[in-house]
Amino acid sequence: MRVGRYAPSPTGAMHLGNARTALLAWLHSRVVGARHLLRFEDLDRGRVRPWAYDVLRRDLEWLGLTWDEEYIQSKRLDLYASALEHLPTYPCTCTRRDIQAAIQDSAGAPHGTEPVYSGTCRTRPSHPDRPAALRWRVPDLTVCAQDLYRQETLCQHLPGEVGDLVLRRNDGVYAYHLAVVVDDAAMGVTDIVRGADLWPATPRQIALQRALGAPTPAYLHVPLMNDHAGLRLAKRDGAPPVRAYREEGTPPGRLLAELARSLGWTVPDEVTAADLQGHWRAELADRGLSPPSS
Repeated sequence: MRVGRYAPSPTGAMHLGNARTALLAWLHSRVVGARHLLRFEDLDRGRVRPWAYDVLRRDLEWLGLTWDEEYIQSKRLDLYASALEHLPTYPCTCTRRDIQAAIQDSAGAPHGTEPVYSGTCRTRPSHPDRPAALRWRVPDLTVCAQDLYRQETLCQHLPGEVGDLVLRRNDGVYAYHLAVVVDDAAMGVTDIVRGADLWPATPRQIALQRALGAPTPAYLHVPLMNDHAGLRLAKRDGAPPVRAYREEGTPPGRLLAELARSLGWTVPDEVTAADLQGHWRAELADRGLSPPSS
């Protein structure tokens, strides 16, 4: 059976951009006949807000975005520890400043959009007195990802464009990339609808899937929602929370209609989430994908 998921981080209230991605993930699951999971990605405890779990649940329920099962990452640490045992790792004591300095000394400005770790600690930790992170010694491979929504392919040479990934930070927190790969495999996730900002991270997650013997889901990366100035909506920039609409008495159907229109869909002033399934079915058909007929 197919399985989809929505995986928010409980670091604050859900804003409209989060809600639109949640809507599309829900629509995809329902249109293709998949079970739909809610997974709270809360490993970075310093950023978690305890009240956010309940607010996120209430917002999703208010919008009619139901789920079939719920998971919380912070309760699944043993799974991530077990996965680490199956990967070649080494302790690393480099700080971000150390990494930037090594890049400048060896090759000048880094290539791509993020600095690539130069392997300073591959043979031994450069500062044995510091707490150590664990890095994955990535294989010398080029890994390609397929985005079914945007019909794009992204290939990355792991050593040259990604570098040895941190899989557990020096404070003991497991890395996002490891946790999502382990969880998606354990939960049987087959379809992932998420924001386009995560597209560049997809090849490294596929590489981890292969290293752990896990299947690769179908990926659909949807556009981020922008504000009136054309900037990405984000919590840190004061994007309006869904909770505010809910608490002020705005009908959920009106907000759903606003989200649908932001995608270019023609809809009435108020809709239900179920009303929008035909629009998502048409989106999939436009991309040559064939969901089961209703």
